[in-house]
Amino acid sequence: MARNNYLKLWKEGLWNNNVVFGQMLALCPLLAVTGTATNGLGMGLVSLMVFVVTNLLVSTLRGMIPPEVRIPAFVLLIATVVTLVDLMMNAWLHELHRVLGLFIPLIVTNCAILGRAEAFAYKNPVLPSLVDGVAMGLGFTLALVTLGASRELLGSGTLFANAHLLLGDVFAVMELTLIPDYDGFLLIILPPGAFIVLGFIIAGKRVLEQRASRLRTRGEGPGCSLDGARGGTACGGVNP
Repeated sequence: MARNNYLKLWKEGLWNNNVVFGQMLALCPLLAVTGTATNGLGMGLVSLMVFVVTNLLVSTLRGMIPPEVRIPAFVLLIATVVTLVDLMMNAWLHELHRVLGLFIPLIVTNCAILGRAEAFAYKNPVLPSLVDGVAMGLGFTLALVTLGASRELLGSGTLFANAHLLLGDVFAVMELTLIPDYDGFLLIILPPGAFIVLGFIIAGKRVLEQRASRLRTRGEGPGCSLDGARGGTACGGVNP
């Protein structure tokens, strides 16, 4: 696979085709666990691990999985990986495991992970599938942390509360109180607040994309080639 194609995979996973902001998938854990940035980061790292390992397994075994039974086989592989991750978290990150609770086993039903196994890993070699898994997992983690940080800041005035439970006592320095003596805004912490904040974030992304599209059309965007900067069609612009 050419270098440009790998760059496209990163761009698709992190921004253009982001699991949450682009595809609107995996909203159940997103809305439920993002009361704090720490919870979002923990869920994101677990999902990232499942994305990567599942893509690797499906890509490696794709020649051995008949098309007729591929979906049950994918679900079995995902369930195996999630079970192992769940047991490891219970053993080594027990406090965070208690917070995330039911939503870790429910990763098995995450349609985004099953979708990447079906749409990409089953049709591509190991290395591109690995890159796709990392990019999609990081994009999902980015969405979880962004929504969790926004809700925690607006709802509690803090950021990365209890980060030491996830990353160890050394990372207690990440636990910030940005608005002292703040009484809190309960609605933002509750699931309805998650819908509201997510709506504003998606609207902001759309505004940025429309602005970038207009700049490319005028030949002023950062992605324009030399020809495009001169008004050529490489940037989608109009020849003078």
